[in-house]
Amino acid sequence: MYLLENPVLQRELVTNLRMSRAFMLLFVYLGLLGLVVLLAWPQERQLDLTTNPEAARRLVNLVFLGQYLLASLMAPSFAAGSITGEKERKSYEMLLASPLKPGAIVLGKLLASLCHLLLLIVASLPIVMLCLPLGGVSLYEVLAMYLGLVLSVLTFGMISLWASSYFARTSSALVVTYLIILPLSLAGVALWMLFEGQGEARLLLTLIVLPIVSLAICVSLFRNITARLLHPPDVGSEGKEVVDLETEAREALGLVIQSDQFPDWLFAPTKRTDLLPDGANPVFDKEMRSEIFSQGTLMLRVVIQVSMLLAIPLMALFLYVWPYLAPWYLSYVILFNMLVGPVFSAGSVTSERERETLDLLLTTNLSPGQILWPKLLSGLRVSSVLTMFLMWPVVLATVMVSAYWSNLPAVLGYFVVVLIVCLTTATVALFGSVMFHKTSIALMTTYLAIVTLFTLPVAVTFFAQNFFPGESATGWIGELSFASPFLTAFKLPIDARIVEIEYVPPDWGFLARFIGFYVLFNGGLLAAMSWLFNLRWRQDY
Repeated sequence: MYLLENPVLQRELVTNLRMSRAFMLLFVYLGLLGLVVLLAWPQERQLDLTTNPEAARRLVNLVFLGQYLLASLMAPSFAAGSITGEKERKSYEMLLASPLKPGAIVLGKLLASLCHLLLLIVASLPIVMLCLPLGGVSLYEVLAMYLGLVLSVLTFGMISLWASSYFARTSSALVVTYLIILPLSLAGVALWMLFEGQGEARLLLTLIVLPIVSLAICVSLFRNITARLLHPPDVGSEGKEVVDLETEAREALGLVIQSDQFPDWLFAPTKRTDLLPDGANPVFDKEMRSEIFSQGTLMLRVVIQVSMLLAIPLMALFLYVWPYLAPWYLSYVILFNMLVGPVFSAGSVTSERERETLDLLLTTNLSPGQILWPKLLSGLRVSSVLTMFLMWPVVLATVMVSAYWSNLPAVLGYFVVVLIVCLTTATVALFGSVMFHKTSIALMTTYLAIVTLFTLPVAVTFFAQNFFPGESATGWIGELSFASPFLTAFKLPIDARIVEIEYVPPDWGFLARFIGFYVLFNGGLLAAMSWLFNLRWRQDY
């Protein structure tokens, strides 16, 4: 019942592995991995294996770390909707009423959601094996790498499944999962790089420490999920589509959101108790006041608490102890907005389709701008306020640390970068919501687009500088990578007057290109959405 005759596992496997996107994902994944290995392959006709193993080790580490980060990003997308999908399809109670034990349901959902990802990992093994003849890394190290990768994927999948059991929407489970998994994955990368050149320590870490930690996390979360399915507190959710915020505030643990107090009313204004004035935009009033809290504030409270908990040590190290590392803290803020920003905008239009109210909205006398701008501003309001909570320590550091007093233009540049990132994530998410019919698909497409837009220039620049340092094209690639806010932040360094570190003046031209690019990019997306609303959907409806 748990494996061989598990109907949940069989149904999910048949559904997932027979879809055309499964084959396309496998083709694209292996194609990109093979292309990276081909480009980084040594160009010499004869290799001296006594001097070249360092380059081969760097190539294997690049392929492995790339797969590790991709698996960390992909695991939640496969598993975070396993249980929330049942709730959204109104089949959650039927699943719980079946003869299946909770353990069989959880195990079936976990294996089915991660089977395709594990297939991608196993399929990439022959490509990595091609690097073994170059020397520098042994077969046992490669197998240990893949063991650590598989254990990490299982752990991340269990965390995603755990979050999926607590929330009613896939988008909420997804963003909370990413906030938990990304620090763990970055810690794993840091440990792997820390033990660079220490093969025995890496094997000990991978073969002994990692399995124990992974087993402890998976077992504890497995027991928690099965207990929750055995005594589900959210059964009958069809009658609780709208959560009473006052009741939730009385029963909530930890952070409590109070809409009548500052700064809560910035992103959680109180509901309207009087009539809407004549001539007011009803879409704007609805979106700004109550739309995002119809399912309660649990997700928002978790996001605030987890983000602030992670920000405290990073703030202390990167803003106060070592001010010249301020771009690293800014990178954390950008990464936070990449995860949180799309959640509040990706369902703006798809939710209208899912509630079958889009046709009613389009038959009103509201213009496309009057429909789109409120939806953009409502999501942008929440994501930007949450992000600015993390930028407040930058203001305090500027006041308290003298190293920032002579770097005020760079600090202002940091705020410009963050504000543009907030606008871009909200605009791309709204565009995805316009183009797709389901919120989950719009959200995942938005994540894919934003990750590609923000991180691909970083990956290409890093690859070119490490494997083609003397080529003239490498310099051009660095200058044309202004689409990445991460690289833009590092182009605005803080002069901390440290002798050991050579200070490079800020590249204001790079920042100007960054601003110009995203002004055109976001303007183009807004114009395209307005055109689609005006010409396509208004004709359809």
